[in-house]
Amino acid sequence: MADEQVSLTIDGYELTVPKGTLLIRAAEQLQITIPRFCDHPLLEPVAACRQCLVEIEGQRKPMTSCSTPAADGMVVRTHLTSEVAREGQEAQLEFLLINHPLDCPMCDKGGECPLQDQTMAHGPGASRFIEYKRRYEKPVPISPLVGLDRERCVLCARCTRFSQEISGDPFIELFERGALQQVAIYEDEPYHSYFSGNIVQICPVGALTSKDYRFGARPFDLRAVDGICNQCSGGCNLRIDVRNGQIERQLARTNMATNEMWISDRCRHAYQFVGHPTRLVEPAARNDLGSVEPASWTVAVRAAAGRLSAALEAGGPAAVGVLTGGNLTDEDAYAASRFARDVLGTDNVDFRRTVRTGEEWPLLRAIAGTTGPTFSAVEHAGVVVLVGLDPEEEAPSLYLRLRKAVNKHGQRIVTIGPSLGSITDVAWRWIRTAPGGEARILRALSGRGDTPREGSDLATVASALSEAVEAAADGPGVVVLAGERLAQSPGGLAAAVELATAGDGRAFAWIPRKAGARGAVEAGLLPGLLPGGRALGDPGPVAGAWTRVPQEAGLDTRGMLRAAADGHLRALYLIGVDPIRDFEDTALAQAALDRVDTVIVQDLLTTDTTRYADVILPAAAPQERVGSFTTWEGRRQAFPQVVPPAQLCVEDWDILRQVSRALGSDLGWETAMDVRREAAPLMAAEHSQTARLSELRSEPPPDSPRSDDGHLSVEAVPALLGRGSMLRGADALLETARAVEAWVHPDDAQRAGVADGDTVVIAGPDGRIELPVHITDRVAAGCVRLPQNAMDDPLGVLVDPQADEAGAVRVRLQARETASADA
Repeated sequence: MADEQVSLTIDGYELTVPKGTLLIRAAEQLQITIPRFCDHPLLEPVAACRQCLVEIEGQRKPMTSCSTPAADGMVVRTHLTSEVAREGQEAQLEFLLINHPLDCPMCDKGGECPLQDQTMAHGPGASRFIEYKRRYEKPVPISPLVGLDRERCVLCARCTRFSQEISGDPFIELFERGALQQVAIYEDEPYHSYFSGNIVQICPVGALTSKDYRFGARPFDLRAVDGICNQCSGGCNLRIDVRNGQIERQLARTNMATNEMWISDRCRHAYQFVGHPTRLVEPAARNDLGSVEPASWTVAVRAAAGRLSAALEAGGPAAVGVLTGGNLTDEDAYAASRFARDVLGTDNVDFRRTVRTGEEWPLLRAIAGTTGPTFSAVEHAGVVVLVGLDPEEEAPSLYLRLRKAVNKHGQRIVTIGPSLGSITDVAWRWIRTAPGGEARILRALSGRGDTPREGSDLATVASALSEAVEAAADGPGVVVLAGERLAQSPGGLAAAVELATAGDGRAFAWIPRKAGARGAVEAGLLPGLLPGGRALGDPGPVAGAWTRVPQEAGLDTRGMLRAAADGHLRALYLIGVDPIRDFEDTALAQAALDRVDTVIVQDLLTTDTTRYADVILPAAAPQERVGSFTTWEGRRQAFPQVVPPAQLCVEDWDILRQVSRALGSDLGWETAMDVRREAAPLMAAEHSQTARLSELRSEPPPDSPRSDDGHLSVEAVPALLGRGSMLRGADALLETARAVEAWVHPDDAQRAGVADGDTVVIAGPDGRIELPVHITDRVAAGCVRLPQNAMDDPLGVLVDPQADEAGAVRVRLQARETASADA
């Protein structure tokens, strides 16, 4: 039984632990640290290094504590009380040092090396080895991010076990045998992994080193600061090492509730944008001659206030729109929400890149200010349904949890959609749909749609859902995880919620991509939505904290850009957003920026939109400020300032405070803590997530008959390593990005006359993109999967500019030669 207990004695101390507990873990409960190299709490034991020897009464020889489970009545003596254990550990260290180079002064691990520390604490005082040590060519570049110094390796197999057990990238392995054994990679399979930095961090010696950090600093020169990742919504905990005001490296910090002990390479290496030459570091404003020139903060703030005042006088609050991205901290998101409503008087505010079906608003209102299923709940669910979500590309820390759940708990993962992406090797069932067809499948699984045909995959999945709910003890048996892309599918979000609320033992979570997306929801950065999920007509405590609240719901992102292009919107205030690359319709975004009278850009870096700016207000990066991010679970995590702001950059909330004062409004803030204290109670919901979600009901989705006119529907999936501004300067990291390709089904490729690897033209009504083609059955027929944010041209060039409303993107697939001839 899982709760069976055993009692044992370690170094004279008695303790009781669950049956199956390893001796090395039992000793830790007594604050006894047994030396080890290969042992890791999240990896399976292999007893490779033999360093953790202990003496067990009744055994003929010392035993490895990392692989020996505790037994009832066992008497254990560690190196603290046993001469046999101490001598064994000393001999093993001497053995490990036979070929290990004594290059600690130049090794990156020097000063934080377990081998170094344990040799001093437990090793022999002198070496008896006088022969030449083995030497290898160094470093071996096993990836653009990782270098290998083979002569330092102690063959602990931590790196190979992580790759096999945790990330599922078994491209690194132990080769040869005996004294010749070494870590290597296959010549025809380079080690390209989204999680390769973890093998560097868990390496107990300096065998694996980060190329970004190699010879960059010494551990004793660094100041370590706790941080929160700003690259995705998983809330990964970081240790950020700083030297002379510059970030030298970012490491995973242990938090078993979120990222456990792992982070993605993007989380680890994507900090170079903080000091990139394209940072906006000084304010600028358009002068009387029409050119944008550097200006003081006073001049720039007054210019922004003057232009906003002119727009308000000419067209009232409805003439101003505020667009934010999903990268703002919770405090900055709240400040933007209050600035738009309380200062400008407009409800034209939105943080979303794309708005197609209008079904996202009720869902986001329901989850605002609440907490949903946690990482742990997802891990221990019997069945997880993924829809509109490719977890490795969009939520890497969640992807690792799902892999762990499958491998350790036998979880069944069901993915619904037009393509089977990164979850391929652990998915239990893939139910194919055309883009926009997810709702029909979800309704069938929840019992509100067509009855699944007996023996079909759909019927098998429905049966598994029922079994998981019945078997659930603590927590949900079924968890439905919906990515933000599902909002583009008519009826998809409501159907996903309905499946997750069809009975007890189920849960729902919305998984956005960006770190600030959930905080933007909590802050009410959507038209008609106030902090905490409150509607404009029922503001509650918001009315008491703010001077005014708009009475009518404003425009969403598409509505604002269309109003600007039509000349009805006179000013756009853009905070951390680049409409030209971010918005789904590039032509509309360009038309809006061309036509609108005033564009105010408040951002970190230059973008395609910056050239349209009339006023530029440089913002501080997340590492340069105090703030917090809310995870997709609803877990709010605060972080401190790591480095000082670059030159004249100011925190976003402070910029908005200054512009507000120039407009005659005092928001009453002097520090970020003032914003946090005001925001926290208002961003908390007065309703439960379950109660609000249960109110959502799906309707039968409209029929979308497949056309035989040769067009394909587009599924746009963002890549973890794309062309986003937050990856600027991370050149080595971007070298590990996956190929930028168009995925098509073999039937569609045959119809278009293209072969795998050919360069093809994906042609929309008024634009085209050229990409290599990857022919695979991991995408449904009639669909082409494109990397949304990794192409030279923005995906928006494929959208029909004549369409009145946004809808499914339809394109033609042609060989480049054929397309050139047609042109």
